[in-house]
Amino acid sequence: MNVADKIVQILEEEGINTVFGIPGEQIMPLYKSLSTSNIEHVLTRHEQAAAHAADGFTRSSGKIGVCIATASPGALNFTMALATAYKDNVPILVLTGDNELQYRGSDHFQTLPQVEIFKNITRASYNPLNGTEAMYVLRASIYELKTMPKGPIHINLSKDVLLEEDFNDFDLCYLCEDDMSNISRAQELINSSERPLFILGAGAISQRENIEMIAGKYQIPITTTFHAKGIISELDELNLGLVGIRATPRAKYAFENADCIIALGIKASERTLPEIPQNLIHVNLNKDVLIGDYPIHGKVEDFLLEIDFKKVNWFDEILEIDNSIEIEGLDDDLAPQAAIKRILEKFPQNIIASDAGSHTTWTTLLKKSQKPGQLLFSGGLAPMGYGLPAAIGASIATGEKVIVINGDGDFQMNLQELATLKQHNLDVIVFILNNSEYGIIRQWQEDFYDMEPYQIKLQNPDFVKLASSYSIDAVRVDSLEDLEYLLESDLKGPLVVEVVVRSENIPLPKK
Repeated sequence: MNVADKIVQILEEEGINTVFGIPGEQIMPLYKSLSTSNIEHVLTRHEQAAAHAADGFTRSSGKIGVCIATASPGALNFTMALATAYKDNVPILVLTGDNELQYRGSDHFQTLPQVEIFKNITRASYNPLNGTEAMYVLRASIYELKTMPKGPIHINLSKDVLLEEDFNDFDLCYLCEDDMSNISRAQELINSSERPLFILGAGAISQRENIEMIAGKYQIPITTTFHAKGIISELDELNLGLVGIRATPRAKYAFENADCIIALGIKASERTLPEIPQNLIHVNLNKDVLIGDYPIHGKVEDFLLEIDFKKVNWFDEILEIDNSIEIEGLDDDLAPQAAIKRILEKFPQNIIASDAGSHTTWTTLLKKSQKPGQLLFSGGLAPMGYGLPAAIGASIATGEKVIVINGDGDFQMNLQELATLKQHNLDVIVFILNNSEYGIIRQWQEDFYDMEPYQIKLQNPDFVKLASSYSIDAVRVDSLEDLEYLLESDLKGPLVVEVVVRSENIPLPKK
C-alpha cells in the first residue's frame, strides 16, 4: 500500500463518499487508487467548478466536500472558488498534485509555489515532504474540518510522496483550544438584560434545535446573517429576518433597541454589523474574527451549556413593527423580480442556488428559507459562475431537486458544467434571467459614476440551442404569462429555462 492508497482508505473510513475534480499527471497515483474505491468521483469540466461543487455539497448537506486537481494549471484554477469558500468559512478538503520534491523552487515544467499561492485563501495550506507527514496533515485536516469548520484546508501532494510505501499513520486526538474566560461577564450582561437579541450565523447551524428551544421558551427574538437563513424557519415569528445592510424592519428595530446582543457563529462582517455594539457577546470557533467587549472563543454548543437564560417580555413590542418589505415591480411583465417571485413560489421547499448579480438581491429578499442550506450563494466574495456548479454539488449531496437562479452573464462563466449536469442526469433546473447586460455594473456606472453604460452589453448565444447541444431540454419564455404557464407543469431536470427580462435597478440598502 502506498500513500495514495492510504489517503483513499482514510477518506472512505471518514465517510467521504464523493469527490469532485479532474485528473492529471502529477495527481495520477491518487486517481489510480480512487478508481478501485467506493468513492464516487464527479468529473467536472473545469477545476473552478469542481471546487464550487464541493462548496455547494458542503453548504447544502453539512458533509465535507472534497475537490482534487493536478499541479499548477489544474491547481490554480481552484483559486477563485477556494477564495469564495474561504470568505464564507466553508469547510472543504482540497487535494492538489505537484511535481517531485526535487523540483521544488525550480523552473521545472508546471512547477510553481502552490502552497504559497494557496495560503492566503485557505485556513491552512500544507506541503508534506514525506508519506508520514502526509498522513499526519490529512488526519489533522479532517479532524479540524469536522470539529472546527472555519474554511477550506489544502494539502499539496508531490507525485513521489503519493507513491511512497514506507510511512507511518497516526491516530489523532485533539482538543479544541478555546477561551471561555468571558463567560461570567457574559452571564452578568444577560442577567441584567431586558431586551436580548440573538444574531445567528452559519457557525450556529449544528445547534439549531437547542437555539429554537431556548428562543421559544424565553421569548428571545432571533435575527440571522445571510448564510444562516433558515437556521430557524423564516416562517416562525421569532425569526425577525436578516440583520445588517438588508435588515428587515423588525430586525433593524430589535438590533437598535436591544440591550444585549448574543452573536452565535457569525463572522461579524460589515454586511452584518456596520458598527460594533458595546453590548455584543460574540461566540465563534475562529478567534481571528472575534470582536466586541465580550469575545468568547469556543463552540456555540459549549456556550449554550454554560449560560442561563431568563424569560423576557419585549417580543410583543417588536411585533408591532410592520415587517413587510416593499418591493416594486412584482407583477410587472419582464421584471426580473416578478419572474423570481414566481419561481420561488413554485419551489418553496427546494434548495435555491443563486449566483452573483442583481438577481441575487431579489432572490435573498424574496426567498423564505425553512431550514439551513436552502439558499446557496457566495456572500463574502461573490464571484460570477458559482450557481451552476454549486447546484450540482448540492444535488449530489442531497439527492433533491435543486433550482438555479442566475443571470446571463454569470451563467456563461461556468456554462461548460451543463455537460456534468447531463452526465449525472441531475434534477437541477437552471433559470437564466437574460437581460443581455451586466446589470448591476450598469447601475453602478449610472448611479455612482455619472457615466453612460460602458462595456456592459452582452451579445449572448441562443441559450436554448446551447443547452440542446448538451442534450438538455430547454425552453425560452419572454413574458410573465408564459413563465406562469410553464411553472404550472411538473418540471424535472436537467432543464434550462431562459427567461427574457428587462433591465432593472436593484433597491440599494438604506444606511
